[in-house]
Order: sequence, then C-alpha cells, then structure tokens
Amino acid sequence: MTRASETRGDAVTLSKEGLPDWLDPVARAAETVEPLQLSRFLPPENGSGRQSAVLILFGEGERGPELLLMERAGSLRSHAGQPSFPGGALDPEDGDPHGDGPLRAALREAEEETGLDPSGVQLFGVLPRLYIPVSRFVVTSVLGWWREPSPVGVLDPNETARVFTVPVADLTDPANRATTVHPSGHRGPAFLVESALVWGFTAGVIDRLLHYAGWERPWDREKQVPLDWRS
Repeated sequence: MTRASETRGDAVTLSKEGLPDWLDPVARAAETVEPLQLSRFLPPENGSGRQSAVLILFGEGERGPELLLMERAGSLRSHAGQPSFPGGALDPEDGDPHGDGPLRAALREAEEETGLDPSGVQLFGVLPRLYIPVSRFVVTSVLGWWREPSPVGVLDPNETARVFTVPVADLTDPANRATTVHPSGHRGPAFLVESALVWGFTAGVIDRLLHYAGWERPWDREKQVPLDWRS
C-alpha cells in the first residue's frame, strides 16, 4: 500500500478521467467558479496568511454520493469541536504552495487525521483559494474522488473526535439546512447532519458546491441556529 509519506517526491496530478457521471457538475463548477462566488473572505493581497489545504472527498456509499468529514477535538486551539474537511497547514516537504504543494498537503493531512489511504484517491479539481480570518489560514480546497475506499477512523483523539461520511442526499435535504447566527452578527449556511452542526468555512464551501453543481434544493433561510459566543 502506497502512503502519502512515501510519495512526496512523486508528481501529484489532477485527472478527470474515469470519474462517475454524477461528479461531472462538480468538476465543471471547480473549473468555472470565481473566488467571490465562493466567499467574500479572500486571501490578503500582501501574501500574508498560513498556506493550508483541505480535501473535499466524494465517495459512493450505501445511499449514493457522500462526503468525508471529521470532527475536530474539543481541546484544539482553533476551530475546536467543529466538523470539517480533513486538512491543515502546508509543510515545507509538501512543496510549492502555488504548485502541487496543496495537493500533497490535502492527501497527507487526510492520511494523518483519518487513516485514509491516499493511493485510492483521484484528485480532479481545485477551488480558488479562500481565507479564514479567525485563524489566518489561506485555504486551497482540493477535490477528490474516493475511487478505492479504505478504512478511516480516529488516529489521534487529541486531534480528531470522530470521522464520518455524510450522504449528499442529506446535505441537500431542506429539513437539514439552516442559517447560523454568530454573536458577532455574521450569518452563514449550516447543515444539521450525522448528529453534528456543520457551519463556518466547511458549510460555506459545501453550500456553494451544491449550488454551482446544480444540486441545491430550495430551503428555509429564515430557520436560524444560534452559535455559542466561544465558537
């Protein structure tokens, strides 16, 4: 089995060859979407911020297409307890942050956080870089197809509380959608799925992907979920 740590010197490429037809709208959206269509928070023009990457991994589950998510440990300094995509800051060994570095980082972090075997993942797209002001992360979202699924789970409880998949059908179900209201006044999309409240950066990216892939269903944007002031 090839591990990400053994492939750092090899080329990591994007390929749409052999993707299932249902992923075509996602691949097209990744090629055409503009940064401001995803978020109003864009990387600082002066180049500051910590370069990071997340893996948005689509698989095929018992109920059809699904996404891999994890819940961050409650003891972490940033984004504690939040559901998120696997990911984190780039290491120097990942390579060029403006080349294939984010691709390597997304696979490496997913392996470290969930035990995912990266050799079973086909990367097929990259979204425009976005910014998370609270943590100063400049995030590259890397899209992957879980061509050969591997077992996943919590490797380090100090980092990860749980690893789970969410059917896309649940994410598009209007009953599972809401708007979060932060004490700061910021409002954003949210998903109540798998006993979790998915909000913040992760929910924002999922929301826009569903929209631009044409999967979004009308939902009640007045349905609100208040967030704790510590969030």
